[in-house]
Amino acid sequence: MSKPIVAVVGRPNVGKSTLFNRLAGERISIVQDTPGVTRDRIYADVEWLNYKFTLIDTGGMEIGSEEVIQKQIVQQAQIAIETADVILFVTDVKQGVTDDDRKVADLLRRTKKPVVLAVNKVDNLKKSALDVYEFYELGMGDPIGISAGQALGLGDMLDQVVQHFPAENENEEEEDAIRVAIIGKPNVGKSSLINRILGEDRLIVSNIAGTTRDAIDTPVEIDGQKYVFIDTAGMRRKSKIKEEIERFSIIRAVAAVERCDVAVLVIDAQEGVTDQDTKIAGIAHERGKAAIIAVNKWDAVEKNDKTMNEYLKDIGNELAYMAYAPRVFISAQSGQRINRLLEMIQTVHENHALRISTGVLNEVLIEALAMQQPPADKGRQLKIYYMTQVSVKPPTFVVFVNERGLFHFSYRRYLENQLRDAFGFVGTPIHMIVREKGEKD
Repeated sequence: MSKPIVAVVGRPNVGKSTLFNRLAGERISIVQDTPGVTRDRIYADVEWLNYKFTLIDTGGMEIGSEEVIQKQIVQQAQIAIETADVILFVTDVKQGVTDDDRKVADLLRRTKKPVVLAVNKVDNLKKSALDVYEFYELGMGDPIGISAGQALGLGDMLDQVVQHFPAENENEEEEDAIRVAIIGKPNVGKSSLINRILGEDRLIVSNIAGTTRDAIDTPVEIDGQKYVFIDTAGMRRKSKIKEEIERFSIIRAVAAVERCDVAVLVIDAQEGVTDQDTKIAGIAHERGKAAIIAVNKWDAVEKNDKTMNEYLKDIGNELAYMAYAPRVFISAQSGQRINRLLEMIQTVHENHALRISTGVLNEVLIEALAMQQPPADKGRQLKIYYMTQVSVKPPTFVVFVNERGLFHFSYRRYLENQLRDAFGFVGTPIHMIVREKGEKD
């Protein structure tokens, strides 16, 4: 089940980033009193009661503005709105209802998506009640008075947000279909790759960055296995001119990765691994998705007997945190190793859902402890009592110890390597939770 997506929208300088940071629990966005100051594309995982969702921050919208950057901000905010399950519309009680608020409300009304109207900067809920009521004028339902700065009214607001989340079984694809997100920069050949797999030109392919306008879901059955391929608008590299709003260009990638079982990161063999590739790969890694690294346009590279090893070394250095992801060198144009890619997708999907019994798991643990003794610190020896798997997608293990602080990162990595040696887990991250014995969930 993918997490719902909530987009925070509104005109400039109503406190969207302050609210975003408050909900995300850390200061991520730049917050200043200058309209349009929110820069890097921001998303965060948020939990409220028993609900988990992805929150997306957007730039302030001035609908109708002739400024190029404002037009781009509105366009990219619309992408966030299209992607979202619920929209959190933020306004400012101190400035009252403005023309820009009305324009944003009109745009949101046309989307027919659920909207929660938050009236921000309400320092005293009782004193400002009448001012909050003014926002009924927008026709977006009951306005909720909040103060992002003082954390007032946020519980009531979030209660309204989660009420609009889709039911768990709603809009879910067939269980036996593997959902594959094809992610990467523009012009690396994502759409060409899907077209090659499908055997027909279902998606627009062009050398113009951003040709793929929407995330497109394409179901297909190959050799008895059902897939749903999710194509995404690529993440564009920042140009030297004012392209700060490019932060929104990975919103679709975030949404696609959220909904997928397997993420295929497509890299251009002619360019090698770029900073942008590492950022996109990080989205899949952070979300614990099964992953494959596909180096495309391999047929266009001049090779000698060392070329592939040099590429593998470069990928290993730049994407060290994704050492578990298998690499495959392909050509979407010629079809080179496309069948191998499909085999990999099935393999990593199975590993992502692999469950190991507690008995077998602890046999491997006992052997690992015998081969390398747990570390000690200031006379205190780490004791590991047992390990159990608590979930899949990704495989997640709880390790019970005498003292959490003694469980160093290096020993965690050693145990993870032992699990991979014993059970494979190719293509999937492994999560490890450390608990002290007797500690409750």
